[in-house]
Amino acid sequence: MKNWLLTGLLFMVVSTAFSQSKIIGVITDGSNSLPGANAAVKGSADAGSSDFDGKFTISTSVLAGQVVVSYLGYETKTIPFSVTSGGTIDLGTIALNADSNTLEEIVVMGKGIIDLAKDRKTPIAVSTIKATEIQAKIGTSDITQTMVNTPSVYVAGQAGGYGDSRISVRGFAQDNTAFLLNGQPINGMEDGKMYWSNWSGMSDIANAVQIQRGLGSSKLAISSVGGTVNFITKATDKNEGGFVSLGVANDNFFKSTVAYNTGMSKSGWGTSVMLSHWQGDGYNDGTKGEGQTYFISVGYKANDKHSFNFLLTGAPQWHDQNFTKSIDSYLKYGRKYNNNWGTQDGQYKSERTNYYHKPVANLNWDYDISDKTQLSTVLYGSWGRGGGTGSYGTKPASAATPAGGQVNFDALYASNQAIVDGAGRGDGRSTNQAAVIRSSVNNHAWYGAVSNLKNQLTDNLSLNVGLDLRSYKGTHFRQVSDFMGLSSWTDTRELKGNNDLGSGTSASTTVTESAKARPWPATFKTLGQDQRIDYDYGETISYGGVFSQLEYSTESFSAFFQGSLSNQSHQRTDRFDYLSEFQKSDKVNNVGYNVKAGTSYKFAENHAIYANAGYYNRQPYHDNVYLNFTNAVNPLTENEKILGLEAGYTFTSKLITASLNAYRTSWKDRVTTTSNTATQGQIVGSTVLNAGDLIFTTNEGVSQLHQGLELDLVAKPIAKLDVTGFVSVGNYEYQGESRTTKRDESLQTLDVAVVDVDGGKVGDAAQVTYGLGFKYEIVKNLSVDSDWRYYDKLYANAGAVKSNIKLPNYDLLDAGVSYKLFIGKAKHDSVGFRVNVNNVFDEVYLSELTSNTAVTGTSVNYRGVNTANNGFFGLGRTWNFSLRYNF
Repeated sequence: MKNWLLTGLLFMVVSTAFSQSKIIGVITDGSNSLPGANAAVKGSADAGSSDFDGKFTISTSVLAGQVVVSYLGYETKTIPFSVTSGGTIDLGTIALNADSNTLEEIVVMGKGIIDLAKDRKTPIAVSTIKATEIQAKIGTSDITQTMVNTPSVYVAGQAGGYGDSRISVRGFAQDNTAFLLNGQPINGMEDGKMYWSNWSGMSDIANAVQIQRGLGSSKLAISSVGGTVNFITKATDKNEGGFVSLGVANDNFFKSTVAYNTGMSKSGWGTSVMLSHWQGDGYNDGTKGEGQTYFISVGYKANDKHSFNFLLTGAPQWHDQNFTKSIDSYLKYGRKYNNNWGTQDGQYKSERTNYYHKPVANLNWDYDISDKTQLSTVLYGSWGRGGGTGSYGTKPASAATPAGGQVNFDALYASNQAIVDGAGRGDGRSTNQAAVIRSSVNNHAWYGAVSNLKNQLTDNLSLNVGLDLRSYKGTHFRQVSDFMGLSSWTDTRELKGNNDLGSGTSASTTVTESAKARPWPATFKTLGQDQRIDYDYGETISYGGVFSQLEYSTESFSAFFQGSLSNQSHQRTDRFDYLSEFQKSDKVNNVGYNVKAGTSYKFAENHAIYANAGYYNRQPYHDNVYLNFTNAVNPLTENEKILGLEAGYTFTSKLITASLNAYRTSWKDRVTTTSNTATQGQIVGSTVLNAGDLIFTTNEGVSQLHQGLELDLVAKPIAKLDVTGFVSVGNYEYQGESRTTKRDESLQTLDVAVVDVDGGKVGDAAQVTYGLGFKYEIVKNLSVDSDWRYYDKLYANAGAVKSNIKLPNYDLLDAGVSYKLFIGKAKHDSVGFRVNVNNVFDEVYLSELTSNTAVTGTSVNYRGVNTANNGFFGLGRTWNFSLRYNF
């Protein structure tokens, strides 16, 4: 019996060996061979990789089907085949096209307005991160974490909770880096800032993120001093299918996502939907969070000329925060310490909660007028609802922080209930010693339109002209989130009159309603104006701009000229602190413009050089137009002037692509305003101040110079290994003198001084960074990857000062493992597994910080936690595991 079994097995092995067919071919990029490219028989495990000469061989028992050819950085190609049993078929030379960063599964996407770098032949310093990398490496972090391996990009946290990150590009903070969503500006209209918790779902819906450092390719008159970051979202998918994913991570983090695409019907319609939910306790103590992401995209291709796509997305969320504290607190209570939370009747409660819901909707229309002329238009709107909480009033001595360092909510609640006033009132500034939890609400409605007409004038000359319109109305006020045992709250203040001076008329407001600090209730209900405390103001901002670009290009040479002109108007309305006849401010109009030009030249097949220059005359932000959150117009504000120069060299071969960029950006006539609280008896100028008085400090005429070198590379030294690396060396300094004016709460000038800031280091972003990463395929569909980064020349965020504090250098290491298991014959039927470990190396130099008393008074951000007074503290290791089923 055993002999029969052995004979049968041998017969099967021999039969299988002799029935195997072969598929051969050569994979190139059109001119050079591509070693390490992958060729696989669709629906089977049969595959092969190309050798140094681009040749591949697949042994298969499949006699007819399709071969899928793929390579990093190139578009995938599918080729049909038919072969006889035991025979060989030669597919010949298969030329792959370089991936132009377009999104293959899109029906329509507003091609003319997205402003991708590929749309212009003259190059810039640019990096593109695609959906596969975003999904693999994002973990529990914000979308900003995907940009950490980019030259001159610095990413850190700022309030210790989910969504509390920030990003700097070439040393310029978020308010001076332009952020776009499918080509639409999304920086805050009042201050230019970005709040990433509002965009917590971006990692779920992004198909690509493109970081254009420096001048960029955007045609809009936007705030791209440091660069432009464009988020390209998913749109309606061509193919039917979807996915389900689950993820878990440290500190009880859990996330689930489901998505489905109907595919494109014969009548031209298609729909894609996605919904996700996440929740977690947060790395730091007292930083719980929860949120959802929804995405709906409906595409319609009416005919060969007209395509439409409607998109609606939002990410309602709430998360508790860990605001600034000294390093001494961490040394006393531990590295996860947070003094913004505690318990009430044994139940968890936080003083600091951010909650927001910002739905975004847009309608794209692409019109192919002719072979040479295309029109792309998008209409968009967003509606923000939410804010952040904190303590309001004066906490009684009996509610002092207990030994554990948390908020003593039980004592505060008991003290509030014991207030003698039978109405349960307290203004928080009197001897009543009462306090509540307030919400600082920031609502807005933003509508806009961007339209671009492109005409191919000749084979070598193209013209773009367009229009950018925006209308923004914001509302900002405070309301009670939790009365903490009181039944009401009363605010009393003196109203302002003409010239923002006190009118002698007082007003009193008593509120009895509260609103929960959660996004969904805030979306559908806003308390009335009679239920607002502390402040209640708004602004109307209108923007209109035109832009144009002319580009000439041949196979080896290109040149472009681009310009834009815009007008921005502002008006502020204060409903709380002014007499009714003085509630509206003067209307302010500012005209701005920019011009950019550049040229490039390709030579000897593998080499290219370029040089670009640009000048921005940029209007100041709304918050700098009006002084210290009042209706008073700042007479010293003027347009900021930015001059950017950059040049670069790129080398491309079949094994490595490397780019070297040099830049110089000067930024003049800035106006910045900060505030601080006076101590008892503090003298400013000749005025003696009382404890608690506000001092507003305005710096006018601040100038900065940012210059540096950047190197980034992508290499494939062997078939299964991908290597990436980057180096950026910068020098960011203040120049000359700034005029510093100190004012009190009534806007009366206390002191004016000319301050020498020349040579002072710009803080809040590492000026020297470098990193190295790799991805290695151990066996088919199983890979391991890691990224190491080093940061140096990081200075404190102390503003325009002559002498700044240099913080210690540090390095970080991230690592991950991915595996994909194909479980069906269809292309998308698979299960993917991913494990990430982030920030493995995290050394903290406490001795240097605690002995450096000069740090006192500055606010420093370091690796996810804001600290002050004595130094900073960093995050430790985090991990996450995800499982994704594609169908």
